[in-house]
Amino acid sequence: MNHFTTIMKRELRIGFRNPWAYSFLALFVIFMLSMLLIHQQGYSSGYSGVTGMLMNLTLYLLPLITLMLGAFSITGEKEDGSAALLYTYRLSMTSWLGGKYIGLLLVLISIVTIGYSVTGIISSFTASGFTASVYALLFIFAVLLIAAFLAIAMVIGAIASTRWQALTYVIGIWFFFIIGWSPIMIALLGQLPYLWIKPLLTIMTFFNPAEWIRVYIIATLGGGTIVGPEYYQWITWITHPSGHIAFTLLTIVYVLGSLALAGWLWKRGRYRG
Repeated sequence: MNHFTTIMKRELRIGFRNPWAYSFLALFVIFMLSMLLIHQQGYSSGYSGVTGMLMNLTLYLLPLITLMLGAFSITGEKEDGSAALLYTYRLSMTSWLGGKYIGLLLVLISIVTIGYSVTGIISSFTASGFTASVYALLFIFAVLLIAAFLAIAMVIGAIASTRWQALTYVIGIWFFFIIGWSPIMIALLGQLPYLWIKPLLTIMTFFNPAEWIRVYIIATLGGGTIVGPEYYQWITWITHPSGHIAFTLLTIVYVLGSLALAGWLWKRGRYRG
């Protein structure tokens, strides 16, 4: 536990000294305020066009920044030789990887919290801001994206040897999960019999955290019809009281599974080296 706490605190110090973190904070606050100004032009509760736009912008920005900061945190230690020192200490992989993950998670959540807090304070002085429930769900959406994609970033960092190699993987994974997912799914599923589409879509959705987190938040906001009939069973499941518990367990399993994979890949690379 002492090693875990030490590494977590170290990541917090490094994270809050990282100029990338403050650049991201400024960018996040700017686009949050922009969405607030747009929202004031036509107020609506629940899931609306502006809410969807804010979710899409968050979906584009947060995973990319999270993947970059997380992957660079590990590959940076490989390049400067810090990783080699780990082999000389009696430090468990759970403490090291877990400490880095929690530390970076707290840094990124702090940035998002500041962004939402600034926007919320300004919104409180207007007559047409987001409702508290919508605001809370949008914040949860951001935190869930950070948690899931930071775990993926740990896997990328364990595989990549340099920052440039990690950047290549980051761009590729971000493009596949965020930009290319829908057209790729349409192209692949369109070649299959109709009866196969829904079950295969359900299975494939579990591999993309951005997709099932998006569907969950949209359904919770009351905009389930937006995602299409293929996700009807998802909407029914999510709106059920047990759906929230199952979704929480799904997120935890995904994060822990990704971290376990990252630890295995790191050890495998160490023994190869």
